[in-house]
Amino acid sequence: MTSTASTAPTTPAPSSAAPEGRRLNAGRIAAWAAMVLIIVVTVLPFYWVLRTALSSNAGLASDPTSLLPVDANLRGFQRVFGMQSPEEAIADGGSGASLNFWIYLRNSVVVSTLVTVGQVFFSAMAAYSFARLRWPGRDAVFGVFLAALMVPSIFTLLPNFVLVKELGLVDSMLGVALPTMFMTPFAVFFLRQFFMNIPRELEEAALLDGASKVRVFFQLILPMAKAPITTLAILTYITAWNDYFWPLLVSYTDSSRVLTVALAVFKSQAPQTGPDWSGLMAATLVAALPMLLLFMAAARRIVNSIGFTGIK
Repeated sequence: MTSTASTAPTTPAPSSAAPEGRRLNAGRIAAWAAMVLIIVVTVLPFYWVLRTALSSNAGLASDPTSLLPVDANLRGFQRVFGMQSPEEAIADGGSGASLNFWIYLRNSVVVSTLVTVGQVFFSAMAAYSFARLRWPGRDAVFGVFLAALMVPSIFTLLPNFVLVKELGLVDSMLGVALPTMFMTPFAVFFLRQFFMNIPRELEEAALLDGASKVRVFFQLILPMAKAPITTLAILTYITAWNDYFWPLLVSYTDSSRVLTVALAVFKSQAPQTGPDWSGLMAATLVAALPMLLLFMAAARRIVNSIGFTGIK
């Protein structure tokens, strides 16, 4: 006795993958749209600075909303680098004000280098002490360091100014660099997190071989901490380069005036027709370009080091 197999076609069950796929595609499109919007918002100010620097002041006055350079030229950059006389600058719509760009650039490089070298070196020693050495009150002192992160920097301006004045360092590059040249709570915390992740067995082996704590620090710990130290140096250099309020408070002449303050002084030296926007934006672009290139070159290293140290 044989059974007859059913040959009726079966209707496939409706698949739920299609709606999920549509939702996934819609989410991806929204994510890309948000990313593009963030990129545009981030890049637009830099493009606007470049557009203004490449325009003439007369063109900016006649068409201030144009997205492209108006009467495109390089005369703004010529004024920045001292390639125009005051008479030519005034004829071109500038203020005729002088900008000793190379002097201010030198001052910014010197101050940023002093702050970076001093802060990284002394912060590394303090971080090693908090991470590896055992001494009474270590955790309490480190807690004070962490509490200092919550103190706004503006609260320390007046005490620092009084100290710098008593030391006779007002209107000097050392006076500009001094308040942040030794260490900062963030730098100590940043390096301490990395030092705590170094295996103690390596340090103990070096001590058993007769090495002192000082030798262990300089010949073992510092070479192993090359990546976070480089990252901290880059972040410190950028921060020192962009600092404005403290240099404005203590520098009064070209001998100590840095680029950020010089740009503000250049803007204030304006005729009745208004600031020299073309020259000012050209100077701003030239001043910011080194830091932009430095950050772009070291962005991956900075992200990796911050992630390794566990800073959220």
